[in-house]
Amino acid sequence: MTPDLHRGPLHAVHVKAGATLGTFGGWEMPISYHGGGVVAEHTAVREAVGIFDVTHLGKIVIAGPGAADFVNSCLTADLAKIRPGQVQYTLCCAQDGGVVDDLIAYLISGDEVFCVPNAANAAPVARRLAAAAPPAITVTDMHDQYAVLAVQGPRSADLLSAVGLPVGNLSYLSFIDAEHAGVPVRLGRTGYTGERGYELFPPWDYASDLWNALLAAADPLGGRACGLGARDTLRTEMGYPLHGQDIGPDITPLEGGLSWAIGWQKPAFWGRDALLAERDAGPSRRLRGLRAATRGVPRAHMAVRSAAGAPVGETTSGTFSPTLRTGIALALLDATVRPGTTVQVDVRGRALPCEVVKPPFVPSHVRS
Repeated sequence: MTPDLHRGPLHAVHVKAGATLGTFGGWEMPISYHGGGVVAEHTAVREAVGIFDVTHLGKIVIAGPGAADFVNSCLTADLAKIRPGQVQYTLCCAQDGGVVDDLIAYLISGDEVFCVPNAANAAPVARRLAAAAPPAITVTDMHDQYAVLAVQGPRSADLLSAVGLPVGNLSYLSFIDAEHAGVPVRLGRTGYTGERGYELFPPWDYASDLWNALLAAADPLGGRACGLGARDTLRTEMGYPLHGQDIGPDITPLEGGLSWAIGWQKPAFWGRDALLAERDAGPSRRLRGLRAATRGVPRAHMAVRSAAGAPVGETTSGTFSPTLRTGIALALLDATVRPGTTVQVDVRGRALPCEVVKPPFVPSHVRS
């Protein structure tokens, strides 16, 4: 392990389980597990339930008088539109409109917000918020104080009930502060797979106890441990953007199809002037879905051309879809390229015909 590579509290558990480990966002995390691999793990989430260790995700607490209003003046979505106990997808943008990160905001109260950024961006987001915060508001990076476990799939509620966590009628994009064996666990109905799912925030030192309880209860339900390989195929099937590929400092929310995550009526948020100007002019390129028409798998950073051979963009993510049994991709294309068009992806010198589609590639069940 390199000196700057982080390991979560479940590292030894994953090693013992025979996980294939890889580096993601500066963290050594499980990519897949022995005894099935990515396709089996992907299928478990679509058909039953999967358990992910996503402790690499950041955790930031913004607290103090008016903390929610402060966060709302920084991030793009309108936090005033949700109530305490609800969750919101939002963006941290630079003044030029580029995406510093996409994150989830948990509204605890008017004086406290719990934010979950991506692994590599947790510290930069925390620094930006801390630099802008008034003296009465504290911004605390709690990356190594909590683990994050994602329970995803049509039987996710059954699994949580089996271990005594009270999901009840918890609605999509809401959360509760619960307990497992007397230990506090924040439980949000969120996820990154397109299936009904939950993300759990146990204390760092309690992560292995909760993980083992979930895994034992998952087996009778047809569930299993899942790694970041399946997480990537699942999110790509849904067209969910990955920061650093599909959105980023050089890809704006409008280009990435995330204008719905912007509170356009708010008087202030980072990047507002640049994004308003881009909205008025119209983005020159848009993130679209590509579905392969023949055998072949598009990957990131492959050139995309029109049927006539003219350059029209580049893929940003690409994979084999275990659900559809074909290659799929996300691509930044000229805004003139519309869904229903046929394009060609340069797959190592071979032109792979693909249909331009509007994601998701498979139906979403997050609200079911």
